[in-house]
Amino acid sequence: MVQTILPLSEKIAPLLMPDLTSLRLTEAEFEQLCRDNPELRLELTSTGGLIVMPPAGSKTGQRNSNLNRQVGVWAHKDGTGLAFDSSTGFTLPNRAIRSPDASWVRRDAWNALSEAEQERFAPLCPDFVIELRSSSDSLRTLKQKMQEYLDNGTRLAWLIDPHDRSVYIYRSGKEVESLKDAETISADPILRGFVLQLAELW
Repeated sequence: MVQTILPLSEKIAPLLMPDLTSLRLTEAEFEQLCRDNPELRLELTSTGGLIVMPPAGSKTGQRNSNLNRQVGVWAHKDGTGLAFDSSTGFTLPNRAIRSPDASWVRRDAWNALSEAEQERFAPLCPDFVIELRSSSDSLRTLKQKMQEYLDNGTRLAWLIDPHDRSVYIYRSGKEVESLKDAETISADPILRGFVLQLAELW
C-alpha cells in the first residue's frame, strides 16, 4: 500500500476526509489512529468524517499555552471542576469526538465516569469550552462547532478570534453575543470568579 505524506503548515486549512459513515471508525480504531499519528490533531464528526488539522503555528501555540494556563490556575484554586488542554478528546452525545482548545468539566460529572472512561475519550460534553481561531481556521466552521457543543450539553462556550480581536459568546438557550477589543471576559456564573485576560491573547 502506498502512503502519501503531505507537508503540513499553519497555512493549510483543516482537511475533511470523505464521510466515513459506511466505514465508521470505532472509538478503539480512532484511538489507534491517533496513537499512530501523534504529530496530527484529529477529530471525528458525528457522521464519521475524519478531520485532520495541522500542528498549530508558533504564535497560536503560545496563545493556547497562555489560555490553558489561565483556565488551569483558576480551576486548581476553585476546585469544583477540572481543566483540560487541547490534546484532550471528548466523545459527545452525538458520537463526535472533539478536542476543544481549552475546556472545563464539573468534578461531579467527571467522578461519575469509570476509570476506563476517564482514560479514553471521556463520554461527556464539557460544561465550558474555548476554541482559539488560528490563521488556518474557517470562522464559519468554528461557529458550527460551537453550536455543536451547545447542542450536546455545553453551558458556556467562547470562540476567540485574536486576528479580529473578537470573542463570540455562546450560552445555552441564549443568542450568540460578540465582544470586540475587550481586555477581559467573565465566565460567571458558570465558572464563578473566572475572568480571562484577553489582552494577553491579542
